[in-house]
Amino acid sequence: MIRKLIAAGALVAAMSAPALADPIEGNWKTKSGETAAISACGNSFCVKLRTGAHAGKQIGKMKPDGNTYSGTITDPAKDKTYSGSATLSGNTLKMRGCVLGVLCRSENWAKM
Repeated sequence: MIRKLIAAGALVAAMSAPALADPIEGNWKTKSGETAAISACGNSFCVKLRTGAHAGKQIGKMKPDGNTYSGTITDPAKDKTYSGSATLSGNTLKMRGCVLGVLCRSENWAKM
């Protein structure tokens, strides 16, 4: 009986412990100096601007694959959405947006 109570207590503790955040989650300083927040949304990660002229606008959605991510990224000034990818290396996130997989633009974001 005591073993069952201990096992049940351990199960409850494990279920109530917070899940570890993915390294991509958090606030990032963009190339233009704005702050972008990346947070979990379903089985993906949503990118939302926190500061600047387009604050509050979601500008991307990426699915994880190890330390790389793929999905879409939106240029908020032009309101155009592109095929996107992100690669995480330490405190640097390399964001890349492409048109037809050929014309691409990249920029590095720094973890805040």
